[in-house]
Parts: sequence; C-alpha cells; structure tokens
Amino acid sequence: MTSPRLDPRFWRHDAYTLRLLVRSVRRFAAGWRMRSRAAAMIIDLGAGDAPYRSLFETDGASYLSCDLDAGAEVPIAPGSPVPLESASADLVVSFQVLEHVWDLDWYLGEARRLLRDDGTLLLSTHGTWLYHPHPTDFRRWTRDGLIAELTARGFEVRAIEGVVGPLAWTTQFRALGYNAMLGRIPGVGSLLSAIVCGLMYPRMWLEDRITPRYWVDHNAAIYIVTAVKAVPGAVPGNLP
Repeated sequence: MTSPRLDPRFWRHDAYTLRLLVRSVRRFAAGWRMRSRAAAMIIDLGAGDAPYRSLFETDGASYLSCDLDAGAEVPIAPGSPVPLESASADLVVSFQVLEHVWDLDWYLGEARRLLRDDGTLLLSTHGTWLYHPHPTDFRRWTRDGLIAELTARGFEVRAIEGVVGPLAWTTQFRALGYNAMLGRIPGVGSLLSAIVCGLMYPRMWLEDRITPRYWVDHNAAIYIVTAVKAVPGAVPGNLP
C-alpha cells in the first residue's frame, strides 16, 4: 500500500512540507537508480512505515526497514549494533529520524558501519520545526551544525539542500497550530482544519517563490543531505 506521505492532499496540515520533501527524495532516487549497481541494498535506518520504499525498491534493489518497533524487518535497539553485516549497504537512508535520536555517535556510527566504502548516506532532518516527540524529540540543526555533526563522525557531505524557507515555514507552523486547535471541535473540526490549511497552502507556495535561495538553504524547515564515508587525510571540498 502506498504511503500517504508520498502524495498528501493539499488540505492536510503538513502537506506543503511533505510534498517538497518527497520531491527532493524522488529526484535523488531517480539519479541514484541510474548510477547504482544491480541488486543494490538499501537500508532504511529508523524506517517507521518506510514511506519512500517504492521510490528505491526497483530494478532488483533490496530494501530493509530497521526500527525500534518489533514489526520492523530488522528490529534495532538504541546503543546496540544493528544486526546486519558491516559494509552491506549501497545506500543508507534516514528520513526525519536524527532529531529523535539522543546517541548520535551510535546512530551515525551504525550508518557508517553499514555502508560500503563506495556507498551513500541520504539523510533528512529538521532545521526549524515544532516539538514533535516520537517518542522523543531532542534537536534542531543549522546547516553548518548538521555538516559539522556528520563530518565529526566520519562522513564527507557532498550536498545539502534546504526544504521550505523561513517565510513559508512561519505559515506552515500556523497551519499546524490551527489544525491542532480546530481538531478539538467535535464534528466539524476536521473540515474546518482542511479549509484553513488548504487556504494556507498557496500562500506557502508563493512565499517560497519570493524567498532567495540562500535564505532557504540557511534557514530551512528541513535539510536533506547526501554524504559518503570520508577518506582519512582527504581535504573535503567546498559545498555550494
């Protein structure tokens, strides 16, 4: 069954942000599939319901979902090694997980251990967002801070993209707030929320169109990063 996160209705309270995120993931997935080897292995580290599985699980690729829940294909426990072989993944993906992880050394260390030497990490997490425990919520990042966290743990960041700029995410936060308040109204709350959030969607679209790209990339609601294992002694290149 296709996850609703792949194509959320525009009146959903977080539809604008989800749509921009999935657009970025689709673009990466299309390019990665063209470059990947046959029978590639993708490991989703903190998968939840693995909403983007269908974008990667094509052309003979295998996709393993790893999560704390017992229903995951590969159950994991914080602080313990993921029960998979080292250097077994061509691609490790992590979507909106890092802000919920306390032990970054463990989590990013496992991501690096699981990657082949020529593998890629695709990771998205929040720059600016409201508190949303699942079951916990610990951090937000600046662009520079996220690059530094990954670099300190043995990755070389190849690209980082901001998703939803500061004008649009202020409106997005209002939509989240209205949805939470209106949802309390018996009977008509969901309808009222859909109307309000649906009206806010084109405003977010316009606000992102008039926001300079530099502002989006340095003040984003979400950052999506591609990284590889750093080569000891190599000097990282400059990011755009």
